[in-house]
Amino acid sequence: MTSMAARNTRAMGVARRGTLLGRLVRLGIGSSGILGYVFLYAPIVILIIFSFNSSRFVSTWEGFSLRWYGELFRDAAMMAALKNSLIVAVVSTLISTLFGTMAALVMERYQFGGKLAMDALLYLPIIIPEIAMAVMLLLFFVLARVNLSLGTVIIAHVAFNISFVTVVVRARLVGFDRRLEEAAQDLGANELQTFWHVTLPLLMPGILGGALLAFTLSLDDFVVTFFTAGVGATTLPLRIYSMVKLGITPEINAISTILVLASMTLLFLSVFLQRKGGGSAADIL
Repeated sequence: MTSMAARNTRAMGVARRGTLLGRLVRLGIGSSGILGYVFLYAPIVILIIFSFNSSRFVSTWEGFSLRWYGELFRDAAMMAALKNSLIVAVVSTLISTLFGTMAALVMERYQFGGKLAMDALLYLPIIIPEIAMAVMLLLFFVLARVNLSLGTVIIAHVAFNISFVTVVVRARLVGFDRRLEEAAQDLGANELQTFWHVTLPLLMPGILGGALLAFTLSLDDFVVTFFTAGVGATTLPLRIYSMVKLGITPEINAISTILVLASMTLLFLSVFLQRKGGGSAADIL
């Protein structure tokens, strides 16, 4: 009996030590995660705070002010760069969303020769380094003897945005219930009517999510734009880069704050739309 009690005592001690060790491991992992987030996001928080600094020097806080936001919107060169960025982002998003949606439908629903190669080609812009993509696009424009301009930037952005839109829409198609289309056709709808009134509404959250993701990537892109932009095609990231080379000012903090908040808003909205349901069969039919 004494030896059994001793074994029970030892087992309880081992269990307590194991529980304590598990708690310490979980605490260490949690602390590492928190420190990682602080390391990543603390500079962004500091940048946002100092964008409201009244001082001309970014390292000295002199008081709260919206001065640099006013200076930003009075900067003609910055506004011209913003206009170029919006033109590139809107046009490339519309084109890539159209072709990306069609590519997703074809890749998910049809079998044809070379489908595997086409699938790999669609994922290539996502996998390869951005600098490699930029150099390849630049070489293409040089070999094709196309002058670099805002048009070449749009073409370059479409080239990598199509892949992201296709991936998002295909993810939506994976859970698509084809019986809804069959029910619509049984009720007398032809293929075009079925697509417009059933398929498209169900895919719309994924399409909008892909479009917002493409818009965000296009608005923030620097590397591909840097290699493919010509004279007069300065976008917002390129303008910020040229200003940083001369020294960081609170105006850069202000425009960076606007870009960060806009990008985060669009990304959260994209995720929300991708997770949103497409409605019930009764609502659509």
